[in-house]
Amino acid sequence: MSVVFTRVDDRLGAFALRTLDPEADAALLHGWVTHPKAAFWLMQDADEAQVIEEYRRIAAHPHHDAYLGLWRGGPAFLAERYDPAHVELVGLYDHQPGDVGMHFLCAPAGAPVHGFTRAVIRTVMAWLFADPATRRVVVEPDVRNTAVHALNAAVGFEVVGPIAKPEKDALLSVCTRAQFEAAAEHAGHTAAAESAAATRTEGAPA
Repeated sequence: MSVVFTRVDDRLGAFALRTLDPEADAALLHGWVTHPKAAFWLMQDADEAQVIEEYRRIAAHPHHDAYLGLWRGGPAFLAERYDPAHVELVGLYDHQPGDVGMHFLCAPAGAPVHGFTRAVIRTVMAWLFADPATRRVVVEPDVRNTAVHALNAAVGFEVVGPIAKPEKDALLSVCTRAQFEAAAEHAGHTAAAESAAATRTEGAPA
């Protein structure tokens, strides 16, 4: 199980992705994908054997990969990368060369960390765009998953429109490298402004 990508978030520290082991990671993943907050992952009723089977299938697939995400060295999220010309979106959208599909899932947390999920999606996006062959990232979350729609918009995704998949009605969205970089720059400026505002002495000129 080797680390394939690392990123240091300005506020939350070190994130990384490593290859996923379907057997060794099964118990951990089972707890994540069957948690009530993971309803849109569509594995609520899976047992551990079914989790192993699913991630063995992904590991063996030529156009689909799964990785375990780490935060400060501990398991914290799941990320999947796929080729939408062969998986998930075949015949459902206008595929372009350099398109890469993505899914991510944060582990359930007892005490939520402010900004954590946004840091995770930025890490996953930075990992995908670290490959120079990636021109756009494509996602197809459930149309009802408003929380992830807001996250997607925050990192640069543009909504294409609804599509009907066998398992759900999805909201197709795409993000180019330029859109991701522009959103990251905007977020950096916003964070700097917020930090400056927070550290001003009360009564001092703004």
